[in-house]
Amino acid sequence: MSHETLPPWDSHPPRSPAPPQRGYDHAAQPQGIAGRHPPVVTPLNADFTVGYPSFTRVIEHLIAGGVHGLFFLGSTSEVVFHDEAIRNKILAHAVEITAGRLPVLAGVVDPTTDRVIGHAKRAATLGVDGVVVTAPFYTRTSQAETVEHFRYAVDASPVPVIAYDLPVSVHTKLARDTITTLAREGAIAGLKDSSGDTGGLRYVIADMADRPEFFCMTGAELDVDGAMLMGAHGVVPGLGNVEPSGYVRLYQAARQGNWAVARTEQARLCRLFEIVWCGVPRTWGGASGVGGFKTAMRAMGLIATNTMARPQRSLNVEESARVEAIFLGVGLL
Repeated sequence: MSHETLPPWDSHPPRSPAPPQRGYDHAAQPQGIAGRHPPVVTPLNADFTVGYPSFTRVIEHLIAGGVHGLFFLGSTSEVVFHDEAIRNKILAHAVEITAGRLPVLAGVVDPTTDRVIGHAKRAATLGVDGVVVTAPFYTRTSQAETVEHFRYAVDASPVPVIAYDLPVSVHTKLARDTITTLAREGAIAGLKDSSGDTGGLRYVIADMADRPEFFCMTGAELDVDGAMLMGAHGVVPGLGNVEPSGYVRLYQAARQGNWAVARTEQARLCRLFEIVWCGVPRTWGGASGVGGFKTAMRAMGLIATNTMARPQRSLNVEESARVEAIFLGVGLL
């Protein structure tokens, strides 16, 4: 695999990540902000507004499930469908309900650097503990320009920045050299890898083995046991909205080196993950995937509707029945 060679960046001296801003115990978690952080679903009402009573139930459900932190306004949260005012209201509600019990991470996803900086500053003002930044999108940028994008964001952000590798959505893969350059100068505190490139993640983990303060979390919820076996520090699973305790058991078994238990739990979660395809072929991608999560959460009584942000299609009655059948098959209903 070839990677773009990055020039030295003498104009940016090495940085140290900002200290945690809240009252939870970082020492209890490996690598600081790591462990099990679900990307939290944003429940919507039938009129496409945010359903805040449902949102509160989701947060409490996840905390009761034993997760280590919460990630709001990621792709599972349908972040790009929410304007600035709604994002601020979502984060304010999230911080208020979480009430310092767990670290709160906020996606500050937007096409360009200055917009990302604006979101990051507002998120920090609202009380989040870290922000999650992708490569720029729509605009076409090189890896060197992507490095600068992260540096500008880090220089302006009052809280630590976590890199989010999400090429399926932003159409830029964060190169190995990009990640390690930023990590070694202290610009990024960690990586959320949703690239699907397990080999690339392995290389980054190996490259950063001498920097225990830097964490790598996988978004590959079907291969958490494999990712942790090769050294990942945690997981950010969308399916964790539905079954948070399962991912907690998987994570704990892997941390203890009990790979037989981890493999068994992973296999059960893989069966449950099939809910993400119940909307196919009538819809696809986020609408079927996040729609499957929302449909399951509605069946659990956590949220009032399975409405997706428009123009995405919500799962219909027949598709919802398929979701519930999978639930019954793994013993959750």
